Amino acid sequence: MSTISEYKTDAIFPHVSAANDEIDLRELFSVIWQGKWIIIFITAVFAIGSVIFAIMQPNIYKSEALLAPASEEQSGGLSGLASQFGGLASLAGVNLGGKGGIDKTQMAIEVMKSRQFTSDFIKKHNVLPDLIAAKKWDRNSDKLIYDPELYNDKTNTWVREVKAPFIPEPSMQEAFKIFSKIIAVNKAPETGMVTISVEHISPIVAQQWVTWLIQDINKVMKERDVAEANRSSEFLNKQIGLTNVADIKTILYKLVEEQAKTIMFAEVRDEYVFKTLDPALAPEEKAKPKRALICVLGTLLGCILAVMIILIRYFVRKAN
Repeated sequence: MSTISEYKTDAIFPHVSAANDEIDLRELFSVIWQGKWIIIFITAVFAIGSVIFAIMQPNIYKSEALLAPASEEQSGGLSGLASQFGGLASLAGVNLGGKGGIDKTQMAIEVMKSRQFTSDFIKKHNVLPDLIAAKKWDRNSDKLIYDPELYNDKTNTWVREVKAPFIPEPSMQEAFKIFSKIIAVNKAPETGMVTISVEHISPIVAQQWVTWLIQDINKVMKERDVAEANRSSEFLNKQIGLTNVADIKTILYKLVEEQAKTIMFAEVRDEYVFKTLDPALAPEEKAKPKRALICVLGTLLGCILAVMIILIRYFVRKAN
C-alpha cells in the first residue's frame, strides 16, 4: 500500500522526487567534503610519487633522417625491354618484370625491420651494451653510464642475473624486441619519402645509429642485387650457348646487358636504395618523457582514486 502511495506521490508531485534527488546529491557532496583530508592526503601522495617518478626517468632523444627512394632510376631498362621483347621472352620462359616488379623501397623497409638485419647490425657495430645496459648519459664527457647490475664496462662482461633459458649476455631475440621499440621506419604514402628515426638516452648514439642504418641497408640491398645479377648472368650465358634461335639469343643478350648495368649501377653508387635528403642530427632537446604530463596525470589519478575510496566506504556503510 505504501508503494502505491509513493508512486502516486511521485506522479502527482514530480517536484518532490526532484527534491529527494537533490537531497541525495547534497548528501553525496557532504560525504566527499567530510573525507576531504583523506582525499588531500592520497592526492598529495600520488602527486609526490609522480614527481619523483618523472624526475627519475632519463631523457630520451630522437634523431631522424629523411630519405628518398633511389631504386626507381635503374628500373627503366627492364621495363623498356619488356615492352619490346615481352612476347618472345614469354615463349622463352624468361620473366622481364615490367609492371609486376617488386617495390625495392618497400622491400628495403621490411629488411630493416627483420630479425636478421637487426642481428647483423648489432653484431657489426657492437651496440648490444648501448642498447640494453645503458642507464644514463653524461653530457659533459659525452659518455654512457651502464647499469652495474647488467654490464661491467671495465671488463666488457655481462653480469646480469637471469633465469633459464636466458643467459647473462642477452640473445639476439631479446635485443630485437628492444631494438624494434626504439627504431621507426615510415614511408609517406603521398610522396614516397622514407623517414628513419632512433630513440636513445644519448643524442650522439641516436644520430650515429641512424647513419649506420642508412649505410647498412644500402649496402645489404646492393650486395643482394649484385649477387642476383651475377647468378642471372651465369644462367643467361649458359642459355645463349644452348639455343640456336636468333630472336631468343637477342633477348638473352639484352638481359645479360641489363644485368651488367645493374652491377655497374651498384658498384658506382653508395646510396643504392635510399638517397639522404636530410641527414640525421644530434638533437639538442629531449623527445620524452613528458614530465609535466606525468605529474598532472599522476595527481589526477590520485584524486579520482581518493574520491572513489570515500564513496565506496560510504555506500558500504549505508548498505550495512
